[in-house]
Amino acid sequence: MALSDLLYPDNPKRKQELIHLHQELLDCMSTNFHATNELVGVLNEHLGCTITPIEMRESSTVKENCEVIIQVMSEIQHQVQKIDSDMKEKLEPVLYQKLYDIKEPELEKIAIAQRVFSIIFGEATATAAMVAIKLLSSNHLTLTASKLIGLLAQIGASVLGGVSITIIGLGLEMILHAILGAVERSQLLTAVRSYEKHLAEFKAASEKYQCAIHEVTSLVRQQVQ
Repeated sequence: MALSDLLYPDNPKRKQELIHLHQELLDCMSTNFHATNELVGVLNEHLGCTITPIEMRESSTVKENCEVIIQVMSEIQHQVQKIDSDMKEKLEPVLYQKLYDIKEPELEKIAIAQRVFSIIFGEATATAAMVAIKLLSSNHLTLTASKLIGLLAQIGASVLGGVSITIIGLGLEMILHAILGAVERSQLLTAVRSYEKHLAEFKAASEKYQCAIHEVTSLVRQQVQ
């Protein structure tokens, strides 16, 4: 009798649950990697950052890939905080406060930001200033990124975090063998249900994160057309 039959004696359809969960996670992570690289491209091109783009590593585990994206997302947050520090240092307090005043016209904010970037870089485009204002004046991206970082850490620490992302092609038996070292057989189904909950939260947070990035990148495309 196959190992999966011992674990799921009453419902053969459950044999595919782990595969489906694993594939959903990989698809979602892949989209997050792509969206993050879009934002990295914008920051590098327009704000003088030197963040290295990332890619999913097929030879690595889910946890290791989570750590890759967490690292670059943290670096993006660091760069946004640095932009804020530069603005605060080089602007008079009244002008700095205008950057965060929701009643202040966006064109005025962009003009203020462009003035600062001209000091830093010697010259600055309106696109660079617009990107900076979009990142600073709305905390949407920061909040969604922080939420996603927390969920990525949870998934990395979960039962399937130690499974290689390529194991999906090896079949259910290999996936089960890979995770049985982490839990007793009687605990496996409970672990899978917990993993489903993490994945549902992760997918929802990922959609918000990707939308927040799209807001920035779409504005850049409109600006340069």
